[in-house]
Amino acid sequence: MAFDPRLNAAVAAGRLTAVAIRRLGRGGGTTLPGRVGQRVDRHLLDKLSARLGGGTVLVSGTNGKTTTAGLVRHLLEAAGLPVVGNRAGANLDWGLSSALIGARRDVDLSRAVGVFEVDEGTLPLVAARLAPRLVVVTNLFRDQLDRYGELEASATAISAALASLPAGATALLCADDPAVAALGGGLRARVLHYGLEAPGLGEPGLPHAADARFCPRCGEPFEFGRVYVGHLGEYRCPRGDFERPALDFTARDVRFQGLDGQRLTLAAGPGQGDARKLVSTLDLDIPLSGLYNTYNVVAAAASALLLGVPPATVASAARGFQPAFGRLERIEAEGRTLRVLLAKNPAGFNEVLRASRLLGGGRHFLLSLNDRLADGRDVSWIWDVDFELLRDAERVVISGDRAADLAVRLEYAGLPAGRVTAGETQAAAIDAAIAATPVGGELCVLPTYTAMLDIRAELARRGLIRQFWEEA
Repeated sequence: MAFDPRLNAAVAAGRLTAVAIRRLGRGGGTTLPGRVGQRVDRHLLDKLSARLGGGTVLVSGTNGKTTTAGLVRHLLEAAGLPVVGNRAGANLDWGLSSALIGARRDVDLSRAVGVFEVDEGTLPLVAARLAPRLVVVTNLFRDQLDRYGELEASATAISAALASLPAGATALLCADDPAVAALGGGLRARVLHYGLEAPGLGEPGLPHAADARFCPRCGEPFEFGRVYVGHLGEYRCPRGDFERPALDFTARDVRFQGLDGQRLTLAAGPGQGDARKLVSTLDLDIPLSGLYNTYNVVAAAASALLLGVPPATVASAARGFQPAFGRLERIEAEGRTLRVLLAKNPAGFNEVLRASRLLGGGRHFLLSLNDRLADGRDVSWIWDVDFELLRDAERVVISGDRAADLAVRLEYAGLPAGRVTAGETQAAAIDAAIAATPVGGELCVLPTYTAMLDIRAELARRGLIRQFWEEA
């Protein structure tokens, strides 16, 4: 490969920045190294990604990016492929550049596959620069309205990215989300769809906080036969203008094991992508619970199959997957088990509430709400969260920058005041929540993004966990 002094200088500057950040204890160096490197060479991302002989995979959408991308990486590595990715979740272009700069020197880039989760708004830029071989779109929900605006803004950005894909690329779309399925029309790239076939699960109608209710072609309200997560499910336009596409990959016979995991059968559906050449049926056993994670598992397993991982490897490796930090993370503290479930928008919060209450039987909770830039300044979305599910919880401790807003919402949800405690600091809230949980019991920790980082930082200070950049 031709000597490129500017690129070499950019990589060196980025690596020195990462070393300095970590030695100073200022974080994991997941973003700033890429920013510094791009100041030296603005084509750094393009040049480094071009060295990935296995091409790149991009995972985007509102919820599930981190888990899906992490599982894809895990399955590829189990097949013996070297993988580069933004494992700590920094999903803007600076984060991707930082991941490429920080790739281990022993990684054979000529064989490596880049697997990156990508912010919805950044996807058009990244897709144009990285020329991915596969783009996965998980779902579209209301999230950080002050930043993204309504769903249409995210859909427009993702649509532009998909439209730029060449004929040799593949778009793997969640068919159960009407807003995502509508993005598959008229693309040059091959379009495949995944979804669920689980008639014994889900609900017969839309929840009150559902987002995509109307046909994108004529505006008529959809008829839903089954709703699994938010507005994800089986739907059709009553006028016949749009319906859920035929599935190429589907999950059947889904069975949950509390919060410890699930078993399901991945099957090839009747879609036009000929998934039957890759798999007929495949039984999966994986330590990820909740229907929202069923979608992540199907998307990741289908991606691995499309990338050439043998079905037997997918099945065996899935059993050993470890969830990313904050996503069903399990932490032992003072004789109790803390289950950390990130909750950052109405749909996501509702799902982790249902999982922790209905699957895990949770009775003790720590809820933490922040409104920082990475969370979104507008927290009015908490009024679309079904906190009524916590009415019979034994103890709910609240914390975070907007704990007072949570207190008001919980009062309107009908929680008895005597069962709700506010912690003045995260440390005090953690202490109160642990003390209220019986020894040997489980404490469900449901924080927004930066609140999760605050809680994990306090637990790391106590020596209970390592910081996420040390685990990545």
